[in-house]
Amino acid sequence: MVDLPTLALFGMAALALTMTPGPDMLLIASRSASQGRAAGFATLAGIQAGTYCHALAAAFGLSQLFLIVPHAYDAVRYAGAAYLLYLAWKTVRSGAATIAPEVGGSRYPVGMMFRQGLLTNLLNPKMALFVLALFPQFVQPEAGSVALQILVLATVLNAIGLVVNGAVILGASRLGRIFAGRGSRFRRLPHYFLGAVFAGLAARLAFDARH
Repeated sequence: MVDLPTLALFGMAALALTMTPGPDMLLIASRSASQGRAAGFATLAGIQAGTYCHALAAAFGLSQLFLIVPHAYDAVRYAGAAYLLYLAWKTVRSGAATIAPEVGGSRYPVGMMFRQGLLTNLLNPKMALFVLALFPQFVQPEAGSVALQILVLATVLNAIGLVVNGAVILGASRLGRIFAGRGSRFRRLPHYFLGAVFAGLAARLAFDARH
């Protein structure tokens, strides 16, 4: 099992990383502003489930496939970019007829939001490489099961992410309600912004070089 000093050090690193604005935070914030708190938390839950999947892949050595076989990395990267562009198109289309998140929340099933968050995370090979690079630094093979230690670290990362991104979700959903109360023109802005976020993430994934 991971000892407490190692967990504390990892927790500080995870807090610094989680509080740094990035693609996940931007996606969660824009989703919450356009579709409400439930959609934001469901998307976050999907992303965090994806983190567990990447952690398991790292534990069993599957993430190293992206380092060994560049074509596998590129295939997942382009599939992820295509999926994000599809989400951007769907979001912009729905934005033309959007209504306030609190009233229209039933139009966005939390299961669908969860699956979109999960797939967005799984189809981002950079996340796999991030887990592969960070987690082994805090794993102690002599302390027991490596897979269990990696899952514990993933749980710490997700717990900190829940607190930080939970605050982002609550704030962004409140802003979304403010826009929704200012007429149909302003009501559509969060949806268009979410569509732009999806498109921007797709471009970033498709054109960024692997580090």
